[in-house]
Amino acid sequence: MLPFILRRLAQGLLVLVGVACTVFLLFNVLPGDPAALLAGQRSDLATKAAITADLGLDQPLPARLVGYLNDISPLGLHPADSAGRARYGGFALLPLGSKALVLKTPYLRRSFQSNKDVLRILLDYFPGTMWLALAAMLIASVGGITFGVAAALRPHSWLDRVLVSTSVLGISVPSFVAAILIAVTFGFYWSHFTGLSLTGQLYETDPFTGERHLVLRNLLLPAVALGIRPLAIITQLTRSSMLDVLSQDYIRTARAKGLSRTATVLHHALRNALNPVVTAVSGWLASLMAGAFFIEYIFNWKGLGTVTLRAVENLDFPVVMGATLFVAALFVVINIVVDVLYAVLDPRVKLG
Repeated sequence: MLPFILRRLAQGLLVLVGVACTVFLLFNVLPGDPAALLAGQRSDLATKAAITADLGLDQPLPARLVGYLNDISPLGLHPADSAGRARYGGFALLPLGSKALVLKTPYLRRSFQSNKDVLRILLDYFPGTMWLALAAMLIASVGGITFGVAAALRPHSWLDRVLVSTSVLGISVPSFVAAILIAVTFGFYWSHFTGLSLTGQLYETDPFTGERHLVLRNLLLPAVALGIRPLAIITQLTRSSMLDVLSQDYIRTARAKGLSRTATVLHHALRNALNPVVTAVSGWLASLMAGAFFIEYIFNWKGLGTVTLRAVENLDFPVVMGATLFVAALFVVINIVVDVLYAVLDPRVKLG
């Protein structure tokens, strides 16, 4: 298991390096002057020149790429003086003259708009995306497994046909289209019945006391909109897996020995049918974190999607680049966890 994990980590690292190089090259050929964005329109040429030198924009493109990879790497070569330590933090592993090999938090540069550390901005907004993705995955998992089992227990019945047809519709409709329909219907036209609004955050601040309150109802509409597509897929996957398991000999043997249908389904069929479902659920979690961007924008939800799309509008390239790398790292980590989980759940899988 350990060699497999190390090998997958090495592969994931290569993927992240490729993503970092692609993102850097893409955003360094786009129009726009970062020094002008940071300095403002009324700054003199000397100020803009100083900012250009500080950002390394006066260097050739290959040197800037090496510097960027050095900054975002947890292990990098940086100045050993107090200014270098203040910028990169961490601690020196190996002094090398005026520089040192430093173990640090990845440095994703600073925002052009707010001059804040990009990683700190992303970490501030990440909990909103994480809770939204987890809530959507919970809705999709519970609903999908329930509907899939119900359809499998009554194959070719009217319930089966309705659930299969509805799941096909759920797969076909894009998430952002479903989000707009759900927001307008339940958050605007029927808001006096549902008590839900078009926009809202997970935590709201009382204007009089200043206390923060958890408001779970604001999570409902965006979570449902984000979870519709995985719910439909999990429904069909559960139905197919359950039909396959229910046709096995050991299920008929259990029924012949007098075991009730409920006990047979819950203790034997469902347990074995959930292996591919659990793998799909784990894999969808990373996709939902990335797919939440437009959902957050529609519902004005405080998350990675909102801050990234605003950064795109304001040409705040470090935030966009940092968010891309952040989401790519999430994909890599979650995919490794899914591979290990799949091997643990299914002994037939060989870690080759």
